[in-house]
Amino acid sequence: QVQLVESGGGLVQAGGSLRLSCAVSRSIFNINAMGWYRQAPGKQREWVATISRSGIADSVKGRFTISRDNAKNTMYLQMNSLKPEDTAVYYCYVQVIDRYWGQGTQVTVSS
Repeated sequence: QVQLVESGGGLVQAGGSLRLSCAVSRSIFNINAMGWYRQAPGKQREWVATISRSGIADSVKGRFTISRDNAKNTMYLQMNSLKPEDTAVYYCYVQVIDRYWGQGTQVTVSS
């Protein structure tokens, strides 16, 4: 069993920045199948980024960056130039045979 805890969400004005963190309960040194999704109200969960090849969705490319700190077993999502349409609950995941999810962190961007 792997536990993931997200943090760093909040309320920010359009154009602002937030950094989300995802703390993982095991070593992430040899894990590449990990990343972020988001879900806005009334919409399906949407892929945002993956650590492997630093994949980033077109909707956030140039504004969001995914990174990791193996020493801290933590993954990050740096979000810059935020837009109201980025408002969503953001979820991190890790895939180690099974896929594990965090509880989500709310990001709200006001116009």
